[in-house]
Amino acid sequence: MNLTLKEVAKAVGAVNNIRQWEELEINNVQFDTRKSTEGSLFVPLKGTNDGHDFIDNAIENGAVASFWSAPLDQAPSGFPVLQVKDTLIALQQLAKYYLEKINPKVVGITGSNGKTTTKDMTEAVLKARYRVHKTQGNFNNHIGLPITILEMPSDTEVVILEMGMNHAGEIELLSNLAQPDIAVITMIGESHIEYLGSRAGIADAKMEITAGLKETGALIFPGEEPLLVEKTAKLKPAQLATFGMSEINDLYPVNVQTGMMETSFETNVAPLTECSIPVLGTYNVSNALAALTVGLKLEITIQEAAPFLAKFNLTKNRTEWVKGIHNSMILNDAYNANPTAMNAVLDNFSELKNEGKKIAVLGDMLELGSLSKEMHESVAEHLNPQKIDEVYLYGEEMAVLFDKLLLIFPQERVHHYTKDKEQLIAELTEIIQPQDHILVKSSFGTNLLAVVTAIQSV
Repeated sequence: MNLTLKEVAKAVGAVNNIRQWEELEINNVQFDTRKSTEGSLFVPLKGTNDGHDFIDNAIENGAVASFWSAPLDQAPSGFPVLQVKDTLIALQQLAKYYLEKINPKVVGITGSNGKTTTKDMTEAVLKARYRVHKTQGNFNNHIGLPITILEMPSDTEVVILEMGMNHAGEIELLSNLAQPDIAVITMIGESHIEYLGSRAGIADAKMEITAGLKETGALIFPGEEPLLVEKTAKLKPAQLATFGMSEINDLYPVNVQTGMMETSFETNVAPLTECSIPVLGTYNVSNALAALTVGLKLEITIQEAAPFLAKFNLTKNRTEWVKGIHNSMILNDAYNANPTAMNAVLDNFSELKNEGKKIAVLGDMLELGSLSKEMHESVAEHLNPQKIDEVYLYGEEMAVLFDKLLLIFPQERVHHYTKDKEQLIAELTEIIQPQDHILVKSSFGTNLLAVVTAIQSV
């Protein structure tokens, strides 16, 4: 980034006089003082703490200017501040200005599951032809998305913006800010159903990604999801492209081959071109198809994209194999969970061939509201005692699944821990043997990443 303070002031409608600092150059924007560097514009946000209280830390770390919504007489003397009514809105306004200035193609990605993996795959596909910038980590909300935009290099040709949400209206805000050329919905699951009431409510929330879709833009979505097929009727047919596992879609796979470290397939569009992805699972084939469809929309052929897709870099803690203690292997998928995602990974994990035991470590799936009991119980259908040797459950919500599994599994093979994670770790550690495969899957709030860390080989 290379903006003058005058540009920034105009973009956000700052009301105070900064004439003596107009030509000051801003090269990055930070709301965390610990990340401030020389040339930073500091954005003091109000949350649990008021960011204004940390202005001295920001200056000490190199900030050269700041947004300011507190009284001006509380601002540091002799330091340029831009007076705005709301610092968060100013951050979003500046991001929109910078996005329009750089003018890349914008790809927005949302969905109940798979959006981060799809984002990573889409980056790989688009790198076949373009200079690409994408959301890092989980910077996918009303703060993270503007920061992602403002971190974009000035020569970016395509920016990929992951859009997350908990409540209705949140993706609409992000879409209107980003104005996507291409919008992707990966799937409709049960995440956040506590707040949205039903899968139909979730579908409505995900469709908000079309709120800012350009008139010539495209919506890419799973054609086997009736809730989305119904809701896309307002868009022109030429704007729609579907992907999925069946032949009703515009892009679908043939000859899918799955393994522990790699999954391969061909497509109906390029049946002689093998595509491979360095991850487990047919559900990841669907994510790859979404990414390839984005490529097709931006004139990248399957043949051109395939070598790049084969080497995509997956964000950590998403279906990631890591070495465990005693020469075991851990499938770490402990970043998030909903029933659709948990069941899909269990189905694929169950079919893997290995010489040791298969151990499933499953934590509570959060934000399921009144449907929590039945959705946790439903996981039992995907735990086959002929294919899974041991099941370790963690959290209060998992109690109903524990009861259900006692009807299917021998009692000594199913274990439940309400709060004692240390006991879970201790008992799990005792039984792990060479060649065992251990799946760890849960919502992030259960912190089963601590279990992964404890049983990981160092």
